[in-house]
Amino acid sequence: MPVTAVRRNPPRHTIEEADIGEDSFPHVPIPSRRKHGSGSENDSRSLEGDYGNVALLLFLYVLQGIPLGVAGSIPMLLQSRGVSYKDQAIFSFVFWPFSIKLLWAPLVDSLYLSSFGRRKSWLVPIQYLIGVFMIFLSYHVNSLIGSEKSGDGVSVYFLTFIFFMLNFLAATQDIAVDGWALTMLSRRNVGWASTCNSVGQTAGYFLGNILFLALESADFCNKYLRSEPQQTGLITLAGFMFFWGIVFFVTTTLVMIMKHEADDPDADSEQGILDTYKQLVKVIRLKPIISYAIILLTVKIGFAAADSLTGLKLIEAGMKKETLALFAVPMIPIQIILPLIISKYTAGPTPMDVYLRAMPFRLLMGLVYAFMVWISHGVQSSPGVFPTSFYAFILIVYALHQVTLYSMFVSGMAFHAKISDPSIGGTYMTLLNTLSNLGGNWPSTLALWLVDGLTLKSCIGAVGSCEKSAPLEEQCTQHGGACETNVDGYYIESILLIAIGFLWYIWRYKKVKELDRLDISAWKCS
Repeated sequence: MPVTAVRRNPPRHTIEEADIGEDSFPHVPIPSRRKHGSGSENDSRSLEGDYGNVALLLFLYVLQGIPLGVAGSIPMLLQSRGVSYKDQAIFSFVFWPFSIKLLWAPLVDSLYLSSFGRRKSWLVPIQYLIGVFMIFLSYHVNSLIGSEKSGDGVSVYFLTFIFFMLNFLAATQDIAVDGWALTMLSRRNVGWASTCNSVGQTAGYFLGNILFLALESADFCNKYLRSEPQQTGLITLAGFMFFWGIVFFVTTTLVMIMKHEADDPDADSEQGILDTYKQLVKVIRLKPIISYAIILLTVKIGFAAADSLTGLKLIEAGMKKETLALFAVPMIPIQIILPLIISKYTAGPTPMDVYLRAMPFRLLMGLVYAFMVWISHGVQSSPGVFPTSFYAFILIVYALHQVTLYSMFVSGMAFHAKISDPSIGGTYMTLLNTLSNLGGNWPSTLALWLVDGLTLKSCIGAVGSCEKSAPLEEQCTQHGGACETNVDGYYIESILLIAIGFLWYIWRYKKVKELDRLDISAWKCS
């Protein structure tokens, strides 16, 4: 039996992206990654000798995007089943693992079986486990997710646990693949690792989210893909999960047998796991970092209602989930082009100036989102049928929102790159983006949790109450009545959080300016 080897290596996984995926609109996340080493060498040099490695990396990142995409589609499926927003809040925890993987990344980088391979020691069992979870889900997901327009049969807690574990495994696979990319590719082509990540994960997310929602919809398939209507789509969630579970098993076996992992002494160092965590503690204790951490953990409060609830509210208003999903397609070119344009304005010594200029406009977009949801109830010619002009309005609004979102995202990334101590750049950058991701996750989860409690309903046509209780709503309908919304908590929450956002802007404006103009030495660990 080979013995587990504990090598003193630094964490090669450097998460250098911010989570811009808090938006409840379906979207294809375009990761922004910069790997240390030869990351800038992604130029015209030949890929000769690395074509197979690039193809393998691309495919591994596609596999990573599949469970992420499926998890991203579940809230829409749940919404069409009439679950409460508290249930949506519970399920939103499945998106947290990618935001906190810094906690276990050093372990993945440093513990392995030397006889099997440093990255394969994690990649192979992790991908087998993903396959197991997906095949298990394929047999049980129909009972877990319930039926359309009835949230009674939804097992939210168990569904959340399964998808949380799936995303936890996908996040761990990401750590292993990121590290393997640095040694799999030759030095002159290591810059292609970030390209493989962006393209592969985006393609996987597209397959697991947008394409799945379209092909799962009977309406979409009957309208565009069939000559004779049927009651189901071309695929089901169970069949989709089973297919990709088998793909994970087959491809992982092939990688295990056919792909040899070469050692790269240049990628190793004498730094151990404890040293890595000590570095994190040193960074966290810096006074500028403490101030900036408070900013990162609170800055997105004002966006929480718009980002987490708007898409779900449009589905509640009658928009088909697959229609909403397809809005992501025209956004892809915009999401690619915007960072290129915005980066020209964030390349100077004070990138957070752009951040501060964009924030009020992003807050105001929350009011536009609320207006869009409000008019969605009145523009329908019949239930679920919206005019083309309304779809065009949504596209324009969403595109404008992307401008404000990416202005803050790109400027924040530029600031992180500017202040990170080069001696521990990977750890430093990872910590900053972990804080940024958490700052987006917890307000979104809280916004989902609170909206039902802020919604006021009354029982029409029968004696009863519909206030904040599913049993009371059921009692009203059983007596021949119907629960009617008097005040939607989404609008209350939107106005309240936007107001908090502007108060935060006034409170932290000078501090952000001050941090942006601090000497670089203030951010370095002694």
